[in-house]
Amino acid sequence: MAMEAVDYTIKPEASTSNISTEDWPLLLKNYEKLMVRTGHFTPIPAGSSPLKRDLKSYINSGVINLDKPSNPSSHEVVAWMKRILRAEKTGHSGTLDPKVTGCLIVCIDRATRLVKSQQGAGKEYVCVIRLHDKIPGGEAQFKRALETLTGALFQRPPLISAVKRQLRIRTIHESKLYEFDNDRHLGVFWVSCEAGTYIRTLCVHLGLLLGVGAHMQELRRVRSGAMDENKGMVTLHDVLDAQWLYDNQRDETYLRKVIKPLESLLTTYKRIVVKDSAVNAVCYGAKLMIPGLLRFGKLFDLSAESNIELGEEVVLMTTKGEAIAIGIAQMSTVELSTCDHGVVAKVKRCIMERDLYPRRWGLGPVALEKKKLKSSGKLDKYGRMNEATPAKWKSEYKDYSALEEEGSAQPAAEAAPKEESSPEQNDSKMEIDDSKEDDEKKKRKRHEGETAEERAERKRKKKEKKEKKERRKSKQEKDDSDESD
Repeated sequence: MAMEAVDYTIKPEASTSNISTEDWPLLLKNYEKLMVRTGHFTPIPAGSSPLKRDLKSYINSGVINLDKPSNPSSHEVVAWMKRILRAEKTGHSGTLDPKVTGCLIVCIDRATRLVKSQQGAGKEYVCVIRLHDKIPGGEAQFKRALETLTGALFQRPPLISAVKRQLRIRTIHESKLYEFDNDRHLGVFWVSCEAGTYIRTLCVHLGLLLGVGAHMQELRRVRSGAMDENKGMVTLHDVLDAQWLYDNQRDETYLRKVIKPLESLLTTYKRIVVKDSAVNAVCYGAKLMIPGLLRFGKLFDLSAESNIELGEEVVLMTTKGEAIAIGIAQMSTVELSTCDHGVVAKVKRCIMERDLYPRRWGLGPVALEKKKLKSSGKLDKYGRMNEATPAKWKSEYKDYSALEEEGSAQPAAEAAPKEESSPEQNDSKMEIDDSKEDDEKKKRKRHEGETAEERAERKRKKKEKKEKKERRKSKQEKDDSDESD
């Protein structure tokens, strides 16, 4: 509770301060190590630090690192959470089989927008494998087999599976053997892998490689994306107790401890800090431009890991540490440092609610002048020039949207004379002829290699179909004539 008393907010500054931000929470951690574009911006008293949101907003944009119990399915567990917390929507970070326990990230309401990104994140498991017989090489042989099954592997989903049993390629990054008992035919190992890897299939492959056969005895997920079992994992009972305490004793501390802000899932992303005045425009889907940028990058060093690359996924955040959106970087670190104009990032998935921050677009000198001219009738209602438009405005103002329209109209105008020289009728005729030829070719190809009996049977069926259609048509006409009588 002492940590919440501190106000973690970035303020405008003329020079870079030397405050240590190592202990700052979530996305503001190591803020002073981010590369500085500018320190000047206008703070807006809207929004709040993720840890200081009012309880309703805190729950609606929260995630729970749940220790899934054995036996219920992931969907059942998520449905129970929805009922306990009385939430509108809940989602999870990737299905666990009913018997599997461990880390299941449950996203509530607003945080469900991050479900897709978390489902694709890396996973870590601890597995108990049962071999069907002793192996002559013992622990050393098992360790070698485990090392062999790393990197890109072919996998087919297990026989009892909710997905289509197609051959897939999945990557296993690393694996470690924890314990092995050759007499009891049991082994315990840890594996770090790509999302969608089947550990059950991996165990079968290990058995085949060892020549004795094997199956998965027990499985626990120890990490999913940014969350692991050591980062405040809670049980279903904890969630139930926290909600009961709030309902009956109005004590929200336990609920705030159980639920984490959605920003805790984004701590592994490279960050771009946005000015308060540009936040709402980004929420409405606008691209982030250079004038709206404050700081960027991960660490203030020249290592390849810390630099933002073109096309990389980044998190756009406010000066209070709130996540605005997940974006796709349109500039690298070098360009962000040197360019004075251009697009910084495009929005891939917006997280923040619209109008949480006030609108700040259309308040510049040109926009205000344009508004004034529109109200006085010197520009039409769409902002286009008319006969009453002042000469100064005509000479100085550049309408970029009109330039784009002209550019798109120009190719159409160039194409028009070509149409005169080759009339539309001829074109349509040629298209019809081409399509007929294509149909005939397809038919010929389809009936290639058929015997005389097959051809006769096909023609007979075609004739019967035609007669049936004619009979139906004549019957319909007869019924219509009877009704008219």
